[in-house]
Amino acid sequence: MSTQAQESREALGARLRGFRKDAGFTSGRALARALSWQESKVSRIENGRQNASEDDIRVWCRTTGHEADLADLVATVRHIDEMWMEWRRQIQEGAENRQKKSLTLYQKTKVLRIWEPSTIWGTIQTAGYAENIFEQVSNFHETPADTEAAVAKRLERQRYLYEGKRIFNVLLGEQALYSNHGGSEVMRAQLDRLLAVLALPRLSLGIVPRAAPLALWIGHGFAMFDDRLVMVETYSAEISVTQPREIELYHKAFELHRQAAVYGQPARDLILTAIGYFDRIERDSRG
Repeated sequence: MSTQAQESREALGARLRGFRKDAGFTSGRALARALSWQESKVSRIENGRQNASEDDIRVWCRTTGHEADLADLVATVRHIDEMWMEWRRQIQEGAENRQKKSLTLYQKTKVLRIWEPSTIWGTIQTAGYAENIFEQVSNFHETPADTEAAVAKRLERQRYLYEGKRIFNVLLGEQALYSNHGGSEVMRAQLDRLLAVLALPRLSLGIVPRAAPLALWIGHGFAMFDDRLVMVETYSAEISVTQPREIELYHKAFELHRQAAVYGQPARDLILTAIGYFDRIERDSRG
């Protein structure tokens, strides 16, 4: 089990220990008797040495009078082993399989909220841009380079921009328009792609200008799938957030970033300015 998953399990155990004490069970033995469990089971759960099942959580909450916390805790239990999945483990045979998993997730989602402060969101990437990203991932993690297959699966996600009734609420930081993945030619093509997707009826694309007054620090990127899952990518791992109270915080963060974003013609102007920047770089490089 990863360090983060173990810490989460220990945090869950500490919370359950608090429930026990709140209910007047002064020892694990007393609660074990009330639940008809072995005393050692209570101790192992409270100290994060044993996973609690959903049934364990239900009976614990019911016995200690904390049924209002049940949904939160069940969500934690369901995903405690998935909350922190090491990238190397996910992409040990290449990136294509990870992209396949994304397709299934998209199929089940009606509303997506995306915040990418410094990179173009994957589903609106061009093939050239995506190829550069996957090459970086492979080099960084020293994993198999299945770039062509991974790019194909990522581009396959684009069909969801046109099919069904899904809504895509996407926010990019202005820095994403300038983070150079693949050189000037690749970047100009990617920025042209952004101009094109601005017209898509199911896609709301906003850009947070670099000088915009902020109601919340920039933070990290994330993808929110309905109100049931938030995915956060770091250099070492991918975090799955499933607890309702945490998901609500990400929803709040998205809305605060949206307050700083511009849409329509102002967003188009920012993209055109970035295209002009890469045009100048290309001209200068030719001397």
